[in-house]
Amino acid sequence: MKIRTLLTTSLTATALTAAAPAVLAADAGKGLYLGVGTGFSSLENDNDDIDNFVESGVDDFDVDDDDNSFKGFVGYEFNPYFATEVFYSNLGKTRLEGNDGANTDLESSAYGVSAVGQLPITSWFTAFAKAGIAKWETDVDGNLGGLNADLEDQDGTDPVYGVGAQLNFDPLLVRAEYERYDFDSDYQIDSFTASVGWRF
Repeated sequence: MKIRTLLTTSLTATALTAAAPAVLAADAGKGLYLGVGTGFSSLENDNDDIDNFVESGVDDFDVDDDDNSFKGFVGYEFNPYFATEVFYSNLGKTRLEGNDGANTDLESSAYGVSAVGQLPITSWFTAFAKAGIAKWETDVDGNLGGLNADLEDQDGTDPVYGVGAQLNFDPLLVRAEYERYDFDSDYQIDSFTASVGWRF
């Protein structure tokens, strides 16, 4: 009986010791976090699409669509595999350069909420994918093709989605991600950012 009791106790202790890292990792995957990031953005659309978006009636222009982007986010991890985030992104400026010397700047920003699916590869490396809804605004300043009036600003609510990878140095986190802001079929912005954050 004593041998059986000792064996049972030994096996139980071994099982708990083996399970402890997994339990601690699961606990570490819960809670509030926030972060900030920077990177660059670019358009996926051609001149005809952009002309439809700003309704200029002109398609004789060049596009300078690479600009710096900035973002901030606050999230909550419910477990190591699922989180939600609220975010704000300044997606930079796109310049339309008319051949007659007239220019138009399109400056975009967005805020919203995303669901984040996470795959912990190791205790320090996590891959993730996200999908959400963004309320966006594009301020249009300038004119093209000799138009005298400023073009109209645009806004809407549309999907945002992306993928990325995160390094976990608890409580510090470092991530790189790609996101697509799908304003509409005529104006889609790709954003590539690197971010640092903090867990609480």
